[in-house]
Amino acid sequence: MENEHSSVKEFYGNKNVFITGATGFVGVALIEKLLRDIPQIATVYILIRAKKGKSVQERLQELKQNSAFRRLKEEQFEKRFEKIVPIEGDVGLENLGINEQDRQLLIDNVHVVFHSAATLDFMQSLKETTNINLLGTRRVVELCKQLNKLQALVHISSAYANSYLTEVEEKLYPAPDDPEKIIDLTETLNEEALSKLEADILKDHPNTYTFTKHLAEHEVAKVAAKFPCGIVRPSMITAAWREPKPGWTISKNGPQGFFMGASKGILRRLPLDPSIIMDYIPVDVVVNAIITTGYYVNVLKKQNGDKPGELQIFHLTSSTYKPFRFEMLINKMNDYLHDYPLVSAVWYPKLKLVKSLTLFRLGAILYHFLPGFFLDLLTRVMGGRPILIRLHKSVWNSLNTLEKFIFTEWHYSNKHTMALAKNISAEDQERFFLDIAELNWDEYFENTIMGVREYLSKESPKTLPAARRKDKILLGIHVAVQLGFYYGLWKIFMALFGISNAKAALLLPLAYALLNLI
Repeated sequence: MENEHSSVKEFYGNKNVFITGATGFVGVALIEKLLRDIPQIATVYILIRAKKGKSVQERLQELKQNSAFRRLKEEQFEKRFEKIVPIEGDVGLENLGINEQDRQLLIDNVHVVFHSAATLDFMQSLKETTNINLLGTRRVVELCKQLNKLQALVHISSAYANSYLTEVEEKLYPAPDDPEKIIDLTETLNEEALSKLEADILKDHPNTYTFTKHLAEHEVAKVAAKFPCGIVRPSMITAAWREPKPGWTISKNGPQGFFMGASKGILRRLPLDPSIIMDYIPVDVVVNAIITTGYYVNVLKKQNGDKPGELQIFHLTSSTYKPFRFEMLINKMNDYLHDYPLVSAVWYPKLKLVKSLTLFRLGAILYHFLPGFFLDLLTRVMGGRPILIRLHKSVWNSLNTLEKFIFTEWHYSNKHTMALAKNISAEDQERFFLDIAELNWDEYFENTIMGVREYLSKESPKTLPAARRKDKILLGIHVAVQLGFYYGLWKIFMALFGISNAKAALLLPLAYALLNLI
């Protein structure tokens, strides 16, 4: 493979790249891929800020310990870490918070910019999301205008930037509002006043995240005639399909998060319609698209007489190409949780999908809050820090905000992405794979659950035998508690209704059926 021609690798040879959002899920995976698969790359500048009393250099050392780089270390490529150069800054600050010396360093050297930094919190205020997502992108674009050697800007947006539509094409949609007006409002009004106007400002957008990500795309579009630009729109980014290891993840968003809670035995109900397409895309496919887009927009410039071509937009999505519904996994999901259980599980895992928020809320009271109360009480008695009730309250409070994303089916066209996948060389198709036609969802989610166990729950594969023994013990306890619960119900029915043992017993199947609805 090393001897085969790779136009993408060739493009990045001796190039210097600049990455924002470098410590996030996508950013870390992007750095790992560049260092491992493009050893000819010259320098990887990353925007990073001092945090929690730690210097930029200390945070860089922490980054190098990320589980994403295990493969790099196993293959003895640790020397490539020397290519990473930290630039202290923050997209939320004027001029990105970069000092004059570092800014000049970037101006003189950077060839490709990958803008990944964003706030992903659906609950965040318009003031904060405007500053990070909209103004942060503007600040990156302003830097790009100054770069002497710039050959490509790749902006990582989101498929949900256009979530007010359910059928979405790979094109730029009209801005939902005047960005200058939004910026002025967020800079002049306080949080309380802005909150009162939020619904009128957002209109059909479900939250401030999608609204500001939509506006941010137009900041990139404004400079597409000045230098090559591409926008990558991933849907819900999930664990790795192949690289750096199948199932690798550091993100607790989406299925990784609820598999983590379910494997602990604390998440037992999930509001989700198994018949709806859930648009998931593995992080390694997203990273490959980001890298390939940087190469491709530069190719278009050369084909266009050294003038930037049109803004290129690519959907990294599965809904119209390799659709996934949880009904495909529902009979195997709990089996996987017991094939790869946790030593740290607090109860026997059993996850059930519930089709309505009302039924979920009823189920949450019985299956989440009541057990959570007693487990938190036990934790407090043992000197630990109780978190379950706080965790379940957080989920409960976010339900209205998340409802649209839980029960809406979107269809994202990915024709441009598939055309790009076919237009690159055979070597690049293999190395920077974009086509998920061969992805097997059953195998993928089995790997995801193993990845959640290893990378999020921090349990080594070596602990599996002990975890499986504990799983059997928890099953016995679970069955005993259920028997005790229904025995208690039987006694309550006799006491309440003054009926015989036999008649009370006849009510138990009805009670079981009703409870099973939630």
